[in-house]
This record gives sequence, structure tokens and C-alpha cells, in this order.
Amino acid sequence: MLEALRLNPGDDLRGALEAAGRTGFVVAGIGSLGGAQLRFAGEPGPTALGGPLEILTLSGSLTPDGAHLHASVADASGRVFGGHVCAGCEVRTTAELLVVLLPAGALARAFDVATGHAELQVRRP
Repeated sequence: MLEALRLNPGDDLRGALEAAGRTGFVVAGIGSLGGAQLRFAGEPGPTALGGPLEILTLSGSLTPDGAHLHASVADASGRVFGGHVCAGCEVRTTAELLVVLLPAGALARAFDVATGHAELQVRRP
């Protein structure tokens, strides 16, 4: 099932999606951010990006155990940055999302010794 969502000014992008407790995949997202916290590839923590920023792409997985989201954003000069979406990505005017919902219990996250992270677990009925 598809679900369209709109987040409002001041919402935390990641926090709002995690708080909803959905199971599925974010397949598209556009909108604007007042600022962002993105973790770039291979970095241990997020980098703060000042706004305003336009969300160019947003995708990821949602489980009751947490979200794994990636985004690309552009600043007012058109420079593009991309990475792992962390807490602190504040919606400026709107965020419009399309989510494919899956049955409860179809996805979970569990610690993976090989990667050192909570990784996606796909559960077949």
C-alpha cells in the first residue's frame, strides 16, 4: 500500500518518520530544510549543514526499530550534499513523502557483528 505524507515546518525529518512506527520504504521525498545533519560516507558522526536547503532526493527503510534514510540536498548556491539522514534535519516549509507500507513485522533491525550497525532484517511470513 502507498501512503503520501506531508511533514510540517519545524518537524524533525527522521524523528517524525520514526515516531510514526511505520514498516516500509520511503521511495521519494522532496521539500525544504532549515538545516540538516548528514553523516557522510565513512565518517563517524554527522556534519551540520546550514539552510535553507532543498531536499532533492530522500529514500530509505522504516522499521519499528528505527529508520535508515539517505538524502541529497542543495544549498542556496546549488551545491549538492548527500548522506545518511541524522536527527536534526528540520523541515523549513514542507516535506512531501511517498512511503510503500509493508505488513507489521515484515522488517526489523538487529545488530550485525560484521558491520557493527543495526542492519535490516527481512522477515517472510
